Amino acid sequence: MPEWLNPKLAYEGLLDFFAQGGVVLVPIMIVAFMLWAFIMERLSYYMFAHKPLENRLKAEWDARSDKRSWRSRAIRDDLVSQVKMHTDKNVGIVQALVAVAPLLGLLGTVTGMIKVFDVMALSGSSSARLMAGGVFQATIPTMAGMVVALSGLYFSTWLPKRSLRETAKFADVLEIGE
Repeated sequence: MPEWLNPKLAYEGLLDFFAQGGVVLVPIMIVAFMLWAFIMERLSYYMFAHKPLENRLKAEWDARSDKRSWRSRAIRDDLVSQVKMHTDKNVGIVQALVAVAPLLGLLGTVTGMIKVFDVMALSGSSSARLMAGGVFQATIPTMAGMVVALSGLYFSTWLPKRSLRETAKFADVLEIGE
């Protein structure tokens, strides 16, 4: 087995990464897992649940004999709203998590820089060697927060567009009698 596939080495590397980056990496990791869980939920909805929902609601509309009255138009609006509600689900959470990840990285930067100033205050000098550890620890959470945000950025824009497109397509499918 290749060395990079060894789970023990991967676990030790992860522990080293967390030790070097500080405690802020734990919330960043949690945000990353949540972000991708919600993205996968939305993708699985579109792959498996969206078409059956559309088909069921379209069949409900097609079963109506009256499609011209005010009441039938209100029912049509309700059916379109149901599709919109299902397609919009968790999209705001994905967008919020993409926005929160860099802020957590910034928090890690601030905590790392506080450690730099602590070292400077305790040692009484501004030695570059003493400051290097804190600066290094400050850059890792920044990088991690940006990587998490960038990994979800495409989906934070694609999911709302997909929701609008699917809702509009469904609204076009429901014929209104003249």
